Amino acid sequence: MKKIYFLVMIFLIFLAGCSAPNINLFKATPDPLREYTLEGTGAQKILLLSVDGMISDRPKRGLIAKTPSLVERIVMQLNKAQNDKQIKAVLLKVNSPGGTITASDLLYHEISSYKAKTGNKIIVSMMDVAASGAYYLSLPADMIMAHPTTVTGSVGVISLQPKVKGLMDKIGLGVDVQKTGKYKDMGSPYRETAEEERKLLQKSMDIFGQRFLNLVKEHRSLSEESLADVATARIFLAQEALQIGLIDGIGYLSDAVKETKKLAGLPENAKVIVYRRAEFPEDNYYNIAGTSAENLNISLISIELPEIVNIHAGFYYLWPAALGAY
Repeated sequence: MKKIYFLVMIFLIFLAGCSAPNINLFKATPDPLREYTLEGTGAQKILLLSVDGMISDRPKRGLIAKTPSLVERIVMQLNKAQNDKQIKAVLLKVNSPGGTITASDLLYHEISSYKAKTGNKIIVSMMDVAASGAYYLSLPADMIMAHPTTVTGSVGVISLQPKVKGLMDKIGLGVDVQKTGKYKDMGSPYRETAEEERKLLQKSMDIFGQRFLNLVKEHRSLSEESLADVATARIFLAQEALQIGLIDGIGYLSDAVKETKKLAGLPENAKVIVYRRAEFPEDNYYNIAGTSAENLNISLISIELPEIVNIHAGFYYLWPAALGAY
């Protein structure tokens, strides 16, 4: 036991020596969001808001503690922006494979509500991946731009149901289930799914999938041929997405800032601002640490586990092939 304690202490000392910021083990309350300017000197502002990682309304689990969910962080910033009359546009920097259907729909609703309440322009700039639920939440935007190498699309729903029956059979372990109602344990990980249950699950998925397609129809002017292609839930590279009408342009984040100024009728010297919990030296467009971290201080309790750890059984607007990257 003493040896383990000694090794842990050595590890903590090593971290302290390798990290410039202070290590804060037990900070209970995060610092409030504050405004920082990335560029510009004018009075009018563009809020740059990062939507990064899997879309979920569940808190993120770290090694010891939890941090706010992506939905909570985005809503915090939109609420703060709503009270600033100098903010004339929001530029969403989206880099996500999607997420749960409810969390994706919540962000779609919150972004739409912010736009309706403020009259501000919403512009999306897609990065590596903006697929499935990430495309879903982008639909209220006045303009959607993609990076030249963006992967988008995957307009569809997927049901993830982990199964452990095979493993349990091998180790001689079983689960005794008592239930009321024929379908009470539908989707159980402890047994195979019956064909009748598969049909019921598929019916739910078809409804969720059609909801997604209906929103694409509502927000994007696609031909019937293009819509049929999108309905296959395939992914599209930026040029393909532009050709069929899923996006409005291709360019870098700096190009998206210029387009935002044009669309919102802002002068060249308009500020591009971000909300951070701490100041970052040499801050820039591509810094996501300031939006996801609870504090500039490195805290062992906020070290986050990979997104794939947070996957639970359920329905997702998600491109699962990209999940391991987040």
